[in-house]
Amino acid sequence: MSPPLLKLEGVHTHIGAYHILHGVDLEVPRGQLTMLLGRNGAGKSTTLRTIMGLWHASRGRILFDGNDVTGKATADLARSGIAYVPENMGIFADLTVCENMVLAARAAHKAEEIDAQRLEWIFSLFPAIKKFWHHSAGKLSGGQKQMLAVSRAIIEPRQLILIDEPSKGLAPAIIANMIAAFRELKQTDTTILLVEQNFNFAKQLGDTVAVMDDGKIVHSGLMADLAGDEALQTHLLGLSLAAHQ
Repeated sequence: MSPPLLKLEGVHTHIGAYHILHGVDLEVPRGQLTMLLGRNGAGKSTTLRTIMGLWHASRGRILFDGNDVTGKATADLARSGIAYVPENMGIFADLTVCENMVLAARAAHKAEEIDAQRLEWIFSLFPAIKKFWHHSAGKLSGGQKQMLAVSRAIIEPRQLILIDEPSKGLAPAIIANMIAAFRELKQTDTTILLVEQNFNFAKQLGDTVAVMDDGKIVHSGLMADLAGDEALQTHLLGLSLAAHQ
């Protein structure tokens, strides 16, 4: 077994007077998709933001590809090969889809300088990106904005992508498109840590899973094992995956 690409060791995070993460221990295997599940308020989004340096760990260590990156600036983490898709998607509404993509492709200063082969691959995953290439990003539907947010994250090869609730508020057809795109992304050996509330989405995509409660990891293992154990699902999450087919 190769060492995990990402490892959190006893990570605590305080936001003002609030103690949100209470010693998170988490391993994200290289080349796999790890689901981070849990009830609302469990600390999932805070975990992603702490990994990305948007909030700083008050205790503990964050290791990325064997290097201690605890306390590193967000820009440095991005340059090291980590991409982040926040729950609010983080797109620039006043810019076109094209301009959003150019900003995300750090080696490009204009659309013609984006890697053409990679861009065509993204168009194959999300045809709407090509269709609305010159449209204002702010005028896209919610599903199209989510596609743009993910496309921005993968416009350059990344070692690790952190994604916060990509299916939230999306229509079933868009969710199906998103699942297909993530399946293809998994084939590129990209490592993904994905927060999700849609348990059917999690079941279809996850290789491994970690469940959070009250700011710490209370379960970790194979997604298939959790998906096959309704009693464990109910114990950890308060409901079963079978209820969300």
